[in-house]
Amino acid sequence: MSTTHKLSVVEKIGYSLGDLAANLIFQTLMTFLAYFYTDVYKIPAGSASVIIFLGGFIGAFFNVIMGIIADRTNTRWGKFRPWVLWTSIPFGIISLLAFSTPNFSESGKIIYAFITYFLLVIIYSASNLPYSALSGVITGDMKERNSLSSYRFVAVMVAQFIIQSLLLPLALSLGHGNKAVGFEKVMFFFAIVGVICLLITFITTKERIVPAVEEKSSIKQDLTDLSKNKPWVIMLLVTILVFVTLALKGGMYIYYFKYYLDPTAQVNYLESIGFNTFIRGLNETITGLGLGKFEWPEDAPTSANSLFNAGGIIFMIIGIMFSKPLADRFGKRNIFGIFLTLSAICLLMFNFYPKNSISIVFFTQILHGFTYGVTIPLLWAMIADVADYSEWKNSRRATAIIFSAMIFGLKVGLSIGGALGAALLSNYGYVAEQAQQTEDAVSGIKLSVSIYPGLVFILAAALLFWYEINKQLENKIESELKERRNNYQEN
Repeated sequence: MSTTHKLSVVEKIGYSLGDLAANLIFQTLMTFLAYFYTDVYKIPAGSASVIIFLGGFIGAFFNVIMGIIADRTNTRWGKFRPWVLWTSIPFGIISLLAFSTPNFSESGKIIYAFITYFLLVIIYSASNLPYSALSGVITGDMKERNSLSSYRFVAVMVAQFIIQSLLLPLALSLGHGNKAVGFEKVMFFFAIVGVICLLITFITTKERIVPAVEEKSSIKQDLTDLSKNKPWVIMLLVTILVFVTLALKGGMYIYYFKYYLDPTAQVNYLESIGFNTFIRGLNETITGLGLGKFEWPEDAPTSANSLFNAGGIIFMIIGIMFSKPLADRFGKRNIFGIFLTLSAICLLMFNFYPKNSISIVFFTQILHGFTYGVTIPLLWAMIADVADYSEWKNSRRATAIIFSAMIFGLKVGLSIGGALGAALLSNYGYVAEQAQQTEDAVSGIKLSVSIYPGLVFILAAALLFWYEINKQLENKIESELKERRNNYQEN
C-alpha cells in the first residue's frame, strides 16, 4: 500500500469533521465553562475555579497516558481510528451531562460538576489524542498532510465562530431567557452533531502508515527518543508559547473594549456598519417564527468585542486556505515563522491606537486573524513531521506519544496564559466592575492584549531558528521513509 497516497476530498472533509465535533465542546469549555458554573448552575466562583483547575491538569496528564495506550493499540481498523469510534457516543453523552443543571444542593452541584467535568476531560483526551495522531498515519505525503491540516482547521474555525459568536445568544433564545434550559438544548444539539461527525471520521478515513513489527519499543525507549529529538523539544516549547499567547490575549480583549476603547465611538462604529440594524431585523424575523428574542448583548463593548472576535475568526479561515500553497512552496518552518511574526506585529499595534480609533482596531484584528490563520494548520502538520523525523532517526514510530506530549504543552500553555492574565490585572490594580479604572490598570490591560502576547509570539518564532526540519530535510525524510516502508511491505 502506498504511503504517499493522494487523499480524496471526501476523506479530508471526513477527517476534518472530527475536529468540528471536538471543538464544539473544547471551545465551549474554553469560553463559557466558568460562566456556566457561576452564572447558570450557581456554583460559588471559588469552587468553580478549583474544578476547572484540577480538571485541566488531569486532562493534560492523561493525554500522555493516552498517547502510550494508543501507540500500543492494534486492531483491524488500525491504532487510532478505533478510539474515534469507541469514544463517539460516550463523548456525546458526557458532553450533555457536563452542561446539564440537575437541582441538587450546593455541595451536590459541586460534586456533580466535578464528576462530569472529570469524565469529560478524560473522554475528550481518549477521543481527541488518537484523532490528532491519525493525521500522521493517513498519508506519508507531506503535501497531502499540509492539505489535510488545512481542511481540519477550517472546521476548527467554524466551531470557534459558532461558539464565540453565537452560543450565548442561541442559549438565551432557545431557553426563552432561561439560560439553564437554553444551554441544555444547545448542548443536546451539539452532542448529536458531534457523535455523527466522529462516526463519519471513522468511516471515511484509513490508516496507511503501518510500523514494522521490529519497531516495537518500551515506554522508556519512547520517552528516551523524545528527549533526544531536538525538533520535538523545539515544537513543544513553541506550542506552549503559542497557547500562552492565545489564552492571555483572548481573555483580555473584553477588558480592552470595556475599559480602554471609547464606548461612544464603539456605538457609532456599530451603527455605521449596519450591525445594530442587522440585529433588529434578525429579531423581527425569528420572533415572527415563534422563537424567543435573539438576546444579543445590548452594551456596545460586549457587542463590539463579539463582532471583533467574529471578524478575526472569519479571516483566520481565509488565512488557513493560503497555508498549504505557501508551505508547499517555501516549507512549513519558514512560513510558520514569518506569519507568526507578522501576527505578533499586529498584536503589538493594539497598544498604540487612540481610544476612539475603532475602525483601525477592527482592521488590525482582521490582519491578525489572517496572518495567524496561515500558521494554524502548520503547527500540527509540523508535529506530524516530528513523528516522521523520529521514525527516520530511530527506525521506530511513536506517533501518539509525540502528539500527546504536544497536547500536554497546549494545555499547559492555556493554563499559564489564563493565570497570567488574572495576575497582570491584579498587579496593575484592576478592580472588578469598577466603571473607571486607574491609568495603571488601563495601561496594564493594553499591554496584556498587545505587547506581552506579541513578544511571546516573537519568542516562539525565534525558536524556529533551531528547528532543523526545513523544506530540504522534509523532502529527504519523506523520500527515505517511503523507500523503507515500501521495502517493508515487499518483504
